[in-house]
Amino acid sequence: MINALFSAPNYMATKKLLDATVLRQEAIASNLGHIEMPNYKRVDVAPSFNTELRQALTGKDANRISQLQPKLAVDATAVSANRDGNTVQLEQELLLENQNFVAHALETQMISGSLLRLKMAITGRPA
Repeated sequence: MINALFSAPNYMATKKLLDATVLRQEAIASNLGHIEMPNYKRVDVAPSFNTELRQALTGKDANRISQLQPKLAVDATAVSANRDGNTVQLEQELLLENQNFVAHALETQMISGSLLRLKMAITGRPA
């Protein structure tokens, strides 16, 4: 029963999304830290991660989901607003930081909910 919960595709996918959210926060912090550096290229979680996760979820392939690892990549869609070649835009990074915060809170709540249901099944009492 417990192994089934922790190896369920939805639970594993939520954990992987949480990993990507943490990595995205590190990327945002790096981008903000390099906002004044000439020729710095904005980084983010590689877009292929979401595509691969979606495909693995469609097939409900828990093994494939467990092997996925989010990675950072240079954001090919980012363009420089200045002549210095830096592709980081402060307003965009702050917006993404807020969105990432909300995503992290949701993913954490989903994981916590699964663990609380398990605790209730074991003890017979909520919280």
